[in-house]
Amino acid sequence: MSGSRVLASVGLSDMVWGHASVRDPEGRGAWMKASGFGFEEIGEGRVVLVSPDGKVLWGAGSRHLEFPIHTEILARRPDVGAVVHTHAPALNAFSSLQRDLLPISHDAVPFTYPQLPRFTATGALIATRDLGRELAAGLGDANAILLPHHGAVTVGPDIGTAVMYAVLLERACRTQLLADAAGGIHTASDETETRFKREQIWNPRQINAGWEYLVRRAHGK
Repeated sequence: MSGSRVLASVGLSDMVWGHASVRDPEGRGAWMKASGFGFEEIGEGRVVLVSPDGKVLWGAGSRHLEFPIHTEILARRPDVGAVVHTHAPALNAFSSLQRDLLPISHDAVPFTYPQLPRFTATGALIATRDLGRELAAGLGDANAILLPHHGAVTVGPDIGTAVMYAVLLERACRTQLLADAAGGIHTASDETETRFKREQIWNPRQINAGWEYLVRRAHGK
């Protein structure tokens, strides 16, 4: 629930579309926000447990058509505990350029060296398990994947990390678009500096500090 509220508070809502999930600890599937509600509307009664084959096992709401994004990534990646899918305009604007994301800010560091993947099988909804499996394969062991014409997916061991990666990826794409609009990029961190910054700036303690701040802000504390 906090994950959805945080995504809304940082401007990653798309009306009632986009979704976040966490792995069911009993292995039954994914706990997701119910379909038909915005991130900011999610509370205990608007969360559903969805099985890998799309059955709603708990909750009164409907599931999103794109449940395979979550269930198939969770099936392929035992290290992943949470999945976030957003439709921020900066993600689509940047991915349409077919350019590498460059570490010109701290925000891009988790997604470069190696470069984050792109899913090109379709720009439509990931509404079948086959497409979900293809997306999960494309993600590989990365923490994010761009979906040109559609948005992005981020993952993490917990909901805080997956949400933080969604926030950072949107900011990184937006920053690079600003740099391009101002005349182009002239400098960026090299691989050595990027890998150093990944441990210095975005280690689990720092990721959690950012997450806790966003939760406080989302709940007005």
